[in-house]
Amino acid sequence: MTHKKTSIVFTIALAVVFAVLIPARAFSQAVAVAEVSGAVVDPSGSPVPGAQVTMVETDKGTTRTMVTNLEGRYTIPNLPVGQYSLEVTQKGFKSYTQAGIVLQVAINIELNVRLQLGALTERIEVSAQARMVETIDSSISQVVDQERVVDLPLNGRQPTDLIYLTGAAVNVNNSSFMSNYGDLLGSKMFYSSASISVAGGQGNGTNYLLDGAYNVDNFSNVSLPFPFPDALQEFSVETNSLPARYGAHPGAVVNGVTKSGSTAWHGDAFEFLRNGDVDARNFFAAP
Repeated sequence: MTHKKTSIVFTIALAVVFAVLIPARAFSQAVAVAEVSGAVVDPSGSPVPGAQVTMVETDKGTTRTMVTNLEGRYTIPNLPVGQYSLEVTQKGFKSYTQAGIVLQVAINIELNVRLQLGALTERIEVSAQARMVETIDSSISQVVDQERVVDLPLNGRQPTDLIYLTGAAVNVNNSSFMSNYGDLLGSKMFYSSASISVAGGQGNGTNYLLDGAYNVDNFSNVSLPFPFPDALQEFSVETNSLPARYGAHPGAVVNGVTKSGSTAWHGDAFEFLRNGDVDARNFFAAP
C-alpha cells in the first residue's frame, strides 16, 4: 500500500514538472522567433493545394517545409531570425524562388505566391525584398538591428542604451526605488542593468527577454545584464496593446536575440580602450 502511494505521488510530481517546463519552453519559442504565412494561388487566383513551401535559412542552410492546405494557405512558425529565401514547388507549375527575405525578432509576415503554369524544371526567381508588415499583433514595434548594435558608439558598450533610439524612452535609474534597492543590497545595481520608461510606463514596468527567456531581476523588475554588442544579434522594443503572451509588465517589451553562428568559419577581435588619452579636450580645461 505504501509503495502504491509512493508511485502515485511520484507520478503527480512528474506531471507537475512537465506542466511547468513545457509551457515555459513554448513561451520561449513564441517570443524569440518569427512566423511566415500566406497563400499560394495559380494565374487565375485560385488556391493551389498541396504545394510544397520551403523556407531556407541562407547563412546556415537549414530548411523548414510545409504543404498548403485545401485553401492554398500555409503557416511556418518558430523561424529563427536571419536571412531567408522562399521556395514553392507543385506539379504542373514553374518553381518559384524569392530571395532577400529578412526575418526579425517576434515578427509575423505574410508572403503570398502566384505560381505560373509550366514544367517543374522551369524557375521563376524574385530578388526584391519582402515587405516586413506585421500581420498578427496590433502592438507597435521597432527593431534595433545588427548594423546599429555594432556600428553606433556605446559608452560602456551597453546595448540597452540603444533603446532610446526607438523614441518615447527615458532613463529613470535615479528614481528613489532604485536608490532604496541599492541601499538594501548594500551595493549598486548590476553594472549593465537598465531602468527605462517606455511610452510613459514605469521604469520597472518594462519586460526584458533574451532568446525568449525572462531577463528581469525578480526583486526590482529592472533588466538583468544584456550581452555585449559583439554577441547580440538584434532586439526589438514593443509597446501599445501588447499581446497577452508577454504578461506581467504593461509598459513595453525589449526582446533580444543573441548571435547563433553560420556554416562559415569566422572570428572576431576587438580592443576595448577606456581612458582619457583619446578624448577631446574640454574647452575650459587647462592647456
